[in-house]
Amino acid sequence: MGERREEGEREIGETDLYLRILGGFVVLVTTEGDMIYLSDNIREYMGLTQVELMGHSIYDFTHPCDHKDIRDNLDITGVPGRSRCGGQRDFLMRMKSTVTHRGRTVNLRSAVWRVLQVCVSRPSLSCVLFTCQPLSLSHTLLHTHTFTSQHSMDMRFTYCDQRVTGFLSYHPEELLGVSVYELCHTLDLHTLTKSHQNLCSKGQSVSGVYRVLVRGGGYMWAETHSAVIAKPRPTQPHPSKPHPSKLSPPPFIACVTYILSGVKEPTQLLSLGQMN
Repeated sequence: MGERREEGEREIGETDLYLRILGGFVVLVTTEGDMIYLSDNIREYMGLTQVELMGHSIYDFTHPCDHKDIRDNLDITGVPGRSRCGGQRDFLMRMKSTVTHRGRTVNLRSAVWRVLQVCVSRPSLSCVLFTCQPLSLSHTLLHTHTFTSQHSMDMRFTYCDQRVTGFLSYHPEELLGVSVYELCHTLDLHTLTKSHQNLCSKGQSVSGVYRVLVRGGGYMWAETHSAVIAKPRPTQPHPSKPHPSKLSPPPFIACVTYILSGVKEPTQLLSLGQMN
């Protein structure tokens, strides 16, 4: 009896350690969409408790536009290779959160949408395990193998920091007006396109691993975390008809790109842009 208790405590400790390292929480969902288990640390990320969510449908707490993605990922009918992280079983989902982006706590009626990256696994025929990580750009800024950039909504560079030169050999000013798609390996265009679509519809996105081209030849493996940023409207001294210049400026995209490898195939030219 004592051995079983020690084994159970060890499993709980290992699960807690895993969730702390992960920076997220887990949800066990039936194929019909009922949440039958949630890790208790969901409260620190979403402000909601196990008691509030357990037994309810996941569709009641997620964005209606994401319900098709959820249904598709609950319908893993034993197709080989479909249930894996980093592949087809990664998707983005917006879930209600009673913790605002500024850290304030609100009631459920005033809940905001928080974007989660969800990895799907299948522990049984009747249940699916969602491992959820809230997306945030803030933690990536401290990573040494990253560079930051800003883009128009069609993904053209409007700013890039100096660190890009050490990785890709391009100077920031050379990239202004250049599309991200021009720096991507042709075989990975679908990866960035899907990420761009998620970004425009959900406000945040993680690209997945792709190859970014290096000046002079070759490529590096990379992953980009992105978010749509709305610029604040200029202050209006009088509530009269707003002047065009006082309207809200267009949003932009902020990106943090992780460099995941050294230069691969450095003598191979994959784009005419690499010759400049």
